[in-house]
Amino acid sequence: MSKLKHPNAPAAKTEPHEENTVNEEDTVNKASALSSKLIYEVIRRDGTEEMERPLMSLWWSGVAAGMVISLSVIGEAIFRAYLPATQWRHLVESLGYTFGFLVVINGRMQLFTENTITSILPVVGQWSWRNLGRVGRLWAVVLAANVLGAFLAAALIAFTSAFEPSVVVAIGDLSRHATGHGWIDGFFKAVPAGILVAAIVWMLPTADGGKVVLILLFTWLIAAGDFTHVVAGSVEMAYLVLIGELPAMQAATTFFLPVLLGNVAGGTLVFTLTAWGQVRRELHQKSSQDQASVIPLMFP
Repeated sequence: MSKLKHPNAPAAKTEPHEENTVNEEDTVNKASALSSKLIYEVIRRDGTEEMERPLMSLWWSGVAAGMVISLSVIGEAIFRAYLPATQWRHLVESLGYTFGFLVVINGRMQLFTENTITSILPVVGQWSWRNLGRVGRLWAVVLAANVLGAFLAAALIAFTSAFEPSVVVAIGDLSRHATGHGWIDGFFKAVPAGILVAAIVWMLPTADGGKVVLILLFTWLIAAGDFTHVVAGSVEMAYLVLIGELPAMQAATTFFLPVLLGNVAGGTLVFTLTAWGQVRRELHQKSSQDQASVIPLMFP
């Protein structure tokens, strides 16, 4: 007959070597990076949640992101306006480009290029026309909201005295350069930008306290590499359209469309499908194991 333990009895004493083993195990677990499979699952769940959000929530979050991303153009212009025209100025002024992305990503606002990976992973993981339709809905709403926000920010720059004349001149110079690449160059310059933004999304779950540094370095690289981003670039495009320097149809066909396609190609076709390829077999094996474990329960 077993002896019952009294409720007030002292807890069993842990041997020193057992306690050390537990502490070492905790330390190893905390220091270990998330596996590709776990990162995929984190982003897949985020994407699923985003696709289920109400349209108005997506819309206003997207408008806010389009407005706030203008800080990237403004920050870069401020550096350019006050730095001497030297060979290294471009590398320093590119730091200003990180400002808008830091606020948008850390503020969890809806940025179209982030959704080229977060909303696609649920689709490649569980293909259905319904999921594809939800992605189309999400992309359309967020992209339209981002562009509207970009035009609102550009109107502030173009029609008010909020910024110093030297900064406005610098914004004009940056805008002409960003929108002047042409169809082919615009597309191929947008592909690396799409990859870099998708890489930020992929690495954020493991960044812990280094999120700011991660976003800063990768978005700085977009500007320093002279790559094109459809939402930040929409602020520059909108500014030239609003001051009458760039016809709207030309802006849409020679800048917006090729950059949009390049960002999608980089973020979805290149990075997302490559990331999915890393975990596809593991997830398939896990699904097969889960199904096998259910069979004995169904047929005892």
